[in-house]
Amino acid sequence: MKIIFNSKFLMHNQQNWAAGSYQLEHFPNKYENTDVNGESYITLVHTEEYKKSIYNACINGDTVAESILSPDSYEAAISSVGLSVMASEQGDFAVVRPPGHHADRERAAGLCLFNNIAIATQKLVNEGKKVFIFDFDGHHGDGTQNIFYESDKVFYCSIHQLYAYPYTGFDKETGKGKGEGYTLNLPLISGSGDMDFYDKLNTVIEVATEFNPDIIAVSAGFDGYEDDKILSLKYSQKAFYECGLRLRRAFPNIFGVLEGGYHHELLECVEAFVEGVNIGARPRKNLFDTDMSIG
Repeated sequence: MKIIFNSKFLMHNQQNWAAGSYQLEHFPNKYENTDVNGESYITLVHTEEYKKSIYNACINGDTVAESILSPDSYEAAISSVGLSVMASEQGDFAVVRPPGHHADRERAAGLCLFNNIAIATQKLVNEGKKVFIFDFDGHHGDGTQNIFYESDKVFYCSIHQLYAYPYTGFDKETGKGKGEGYTLNLPLISGSGDMDFYDKLNTVIEVATEFNPDIIAVSAGFDGYEDDKILSLKYSQKAFYECGLRLRRAFPNIFGVLEGGYHHELLECVEAFVEGVNIGARPRKNLFDTDMSIG
């Protein structure tokens, strides 16, 4: 798994106190620009009318989903979609902005314009794949859940802070119609730390194993980090490493897309997760000690 990024994401919504360009400020020093125009993929999930409304809002400089938009915002948004699709094809991690998991089919919300992970997932479904979406952003991905709530081709699972925005993601939300039983929410109370996260992660891996997906799509938010501005979860960077490690040891095909993370150590958190995935992909050392063998 490699990290793919484009510096144009820093031009979007620059002055927002929580989600300003400071989030990705360190990435240009380490990662080259990868540019993919994802505009043609947007209507896999969103309507043409909705896509046009977001374009017009960006051109007009409107405020949408707590974001002050600009023409640069539309460029960032379609590149976010493009890099997310690329990540899904290559097994990479897309560091994108704006995020996506609060965006519904015809609704922008929570800093999200287009639902990056949902678009990449729908493309995979159209290609005949079963996809397990694991969302560990500290906020519940209500948009992603809604989009696939009646599907049995996509399993949506979220670990998030209870009673935080968008005030959804309760355990009673389990899917509808064909999708009944294909949604699982595992909320954590304020102040939960690494051990609480690992406990839920074990459940995620058990449920995903039973679903037997072709690919794991990780909606990776790092606002559960202990120094986050908004939430009050207490994950360490080691938790993100362990998450990547355990997922990759359980499943061969994984990609990731960045969601939230409102602090100055987003680079380190992303790299910890990706390192865990990459270490997990390596064969384990032979634990057999030849010096102790008999006969």
